[in-house]
Amino acid sequence: MVHCVSSSTPFSGMAIRIPVTKSVNPFSKRLGSAHRRCFRTSCSYSCFEVKDVHYRPPGTQLNLLRGVSFSLPEKSFGLIFGQSGSGKTTLLQLLAGLNEPTAGSICIQRYNSSGDPDGPSKPLASVKVGIVFQFPERYFIADSVLDEITFGWPRQRGSVQLNEQLALKLERAFNWVGLDRFSLGKDPQSLSGGYKRRLALANQLIEVPDLLVLDEPLAGLDWKARADVVKLLKHLKREVTILVVSHDLRELAPLVDRSWRMEMGGHLREESLPTLTLL
Repeated sequence: MVHCVSSSTPFSGMAIRIPVTKSVNPFSKRLGSAHRRCFRTSCSYSCFEVKDVHYRPPGTQLNLLRGVSFSLPEKSFGLIFGQSGSGKTTLLQLLAGLNEPTAGSICIQRYNSSGDPDGPSKPLASVKVGIVFQFPERYFIADSVLDEITFGWPRQRGSVQLNEQLALKLERAFNWVGLDRFSLGKDPQSLSGGYKRRLALANQLIEVPDLLVLDEPLAGLDWKARADVVKLLKHLKREVTILVVSHDLRELAPLVDRSWRMEMGGHLREESLPTLTLL
């Protein structure tokens, strides 16, 4: 059994001064044409791949996942849907490295322009997965936006170069989620539901993940906040690979490149979204 995923730990705790720089549109990249498995480029491309993954919690004989396999191209949007209790969140926890599969592999594989593997799959230590749980605002612990997003950052005084790198990463993450003009001194709990979700996303985007995993990103939001988050995710898929578990199929359908249904018993199969969703 090979498990190639480790969870990215968001930086946080050291107050820094963000340099004022000329704003750059972070969404100016253009995606190449789609291949059935991956997006091709002129040289190589990569896929996040799950192969024949099984999961049985330690000390039990209950199999929550059975032979789960799928691949998700870089900078694309995948959606997993299905009934509650079918194993969707369990799969996300495996992808984020919070649990280890009983069998199977999870890794990133690069391919050359001919579609052949381009070297070994990406090893455990070099794969970064960011995960945003359902209702992430419940886990905010700081009194200001800046302290929340920098909680866990190096507390010792670093070099000027290190501080500049951290500041630029923070600025990029804030630009991506639309918090670049927001007061860093605000109490995170005073933000609207939509802006709380933006802050939670920014936490995971400081170190750009190989895969960004979202569990029910629209849950508990009003109609305007839901529309804002969908628009934000549309832009983010140009920068990172996104995998979402959600029941909100109609609103997310325009973003989806690949979709899968999780069936009771922990079986995953590729399936287009229901026709009703697209009407």
